[in-house]
Amino acid sequence: MNDDQLLRYSRHILLDDIGVEGQQRIVAGRALVIGAGGLGSPVLLYLGSAGVGTITVVDHDTVDRTNLQRQIAHSDARVGEPKVLSAAAAVAALNPEVRVVGLQQRADEALLDRLVPEADVVLDCSDNFATRQAVNAACVRHRRPLVSGAAIGLDGQISVWDSRGPETPCYACVFPPGAEMPEVRCAVMGVFAPLVGIIGTMQAAEALKLLAGIGQSLAGRLQMLDGRDLRWTEIALPRDPGCSVCAAHRHAG
Repeated sequence: MNDDQLLRYSRHILLDDIGVEGQQRIVAGRALVIGAGGLGSPVLLYLGSAGVGTITVVDHDTVDRTNLQRQIAHSDARVGEPKVLSAAAAVAALNPEVRVVGLQQRADEALLDRLVPEADVVLDCSDNFATRQAVNAACVRHRRPLVSGAAIGLDGQISVWDSRGPETPCYACVFPPGAEMPEVRCAVMGVFAPLVGIIGTMQAAEALKLLAGIGQSLAGRLQMLDGRDLRWTEIALPRDPGCSVCAAHRHAG
């Protein structure tokens, strides 16, 4: 790292768990972020400020005034702009040395099969079940760790899905693709603004830990937050040996 980086990231470097080597891994890291909305905003800002070398963000939407209550990467001046460009501008204002690649399109299977192998960690900040399943399947195929968050109303959840481990589940082990999942969206149900910040910031923390190679991830554990009482619940998640998504890939691996 150069002198500017040693100064910029000095508070990370001072941490025994990270140090120079861990920060170098972060600076060399490549993150793929699906969604630049409520969860994606804190994810992108913290990954950018921490110095993740390349951040690719995928989102098909544009900034709307109703987003501004919670999507802190965007501003009133950028209403109508593509969210990926608005988010890239927000990251650049914090840390101009980070490379942000913005793709204004939906995260379909073909795109994910191109982008996931290029990433060291994938963060699912989307808001629908179909996208979560597609991202998980791509991460399983290409053996990449997935940090997934969700928030609606005053309830949030976060986990890491990492099928590289022999006993840790993928997303589909717990939420099978054929399951009936009601689609709940912020536009209909509403969402408490700080909730997406809490969950998104934790997603960024898990991703940075994975990149730096420190601590223990949330793989095999699901944390759920009741924002009414600010009460956390954690449950252990078993792997499904008959999972339609990851079982065959584990055997092949």
